[in-house]
Amino acid sequence: MYDDVLRDELTTTLDEIRDSGLLKTERELTTPQSARIATPAGPALNFCANNYLGLADHPAVVAAAKEGLDRWGFGMASVRFICGTQSQHVELERRLSEFLGTEATILYSSAFDANGGLFEVLLDERDAVISDELNHASLIDGIRLCKARRYRYRNADLADLAVQLEAASSARRKVIVTDGVFSMDGSLAPLPGICDLAEQHGALVVVDDSHAVGFVGEQGRGTPEALGVANRVDIYTGTLGKALGGASGGYVSGPREVVDLLRQRSRPYLFSNSLAPSVVAGSLAALDLIATQDDARRQLRANTTLFRELMTEAGFDLLPGDHPITPVMFPGDDGARLAAAIADHMLARSGVYVIAFSFPVVPRGRARIRVQLSAAHNEADVRTCVAAFIAARDRVAAVFDRANQRGREMGIESEQQVYDIIDQ
Repeated sequence: MYDDVLRDELTTTLDEIRDSGLLKTERELTTPQSARIATPAGPALNFCANNYLGLADHPAVVAAAKEGLDRWGFGMASVRFICGTQSQHVELERRLSEFLGTEATILYSSAFDANGGLFEVLLDERDAVISDELNHASLIDGIRLCKARRYRYRNADLADLAVQLEAASSARRKVIVTDGVFSMDGSLAPLPGICDLAEQHGALVVVDDSHAVGFVGEQGRGTPEALGVANRVDIYTGTLGKALGGASGGYVSGPREVVDLLRQRSRPYLFSNSLAPSVVAGSLAALDLIATQDDARRQLRANTTLFRELMTEAGFDLLPGDHPITPVMFPGDDGARLAAAIADHMLARSGVYVIAFSFPVVPRGRARIRVQLSAAHNEADVRTCVAAFIAARDRVAAVFDRANQRGREMGIESEQQVYDIIDQ
């Protein structure tokens, strides 16, 4: 029974989240997803979407989705093995396999489900999973669902990975699991070294390449292509919800036997509705476009380079890298509040939409604004974003300084009371 005791406990938890500056709020968009959007507050430049190639509102993708509605209907009202498989589902799986250079692919309703449904099918208590400590939550949860022994290695640390592989040496099957690109840092996994160790220890390599497929690598085939190990990665997982049109859906791609077994035993696949027909049709159009997006990939790299150069010149603390994910860091105990205040100011005063991330999404004391560049941005957009960061930083710093001064004048020592002054 939902009673007042439980209500009060949940309210207290929410108050604690709010008081610590970690409350996440949702802003409404009043337009399609794009580099240029609108919120109830007015128009804005969007620098926080996974819309890396700008395909989320591309006319060809939208037109294909509309045609898909007319030809294939609105929904499947079934799972795949009953009556939820259309010819276009099979075609999309074939096209993804062709694009990635794998034997077979299986579609899921989301990449979270793809990662959630992979490991318990392949592994049991005789096996071992060796996972990077910064892997995406979906990989972590998927690994938890299987009975294999779990080992964790420090982020991108090959020496520690070797230690964990030795510890797992008695396992029947050993699986190394990593993101291709770590979504909060924008850093690439050291896949060549990982593959070397996998071969030395007889381990499989699983890469979630959600933040790379479509735009990283010469042909956009992701981090394995970019790092020269495409033929050494055993299993890919990924999403249709970022560069490949930005709608929804995920996949596992790899050896045919793996995919065939997933069709028989993967619970998220067996017990979730098939991917919506319009999403399948739009994703096929997005794959068509990927093959012709060399100019867009070059524009994306140029935008990323320019943003990083200008922000560094302006004195901001950036994590190193060349991926379109560019974390602007605000470390320390007050970093979460500072990042949130700057993001709010940028939208309200400059019409630049960015989002602050804090614990538990990132480690405590490592708050950041994760900027995501898109090929749909132009040079003027990038310069506008940097100018908004500078103006917000200066304004918010002045407000924090005044609040601290008022707190000293009032004899306030509590950090929370100082933040209450800022909120006023």
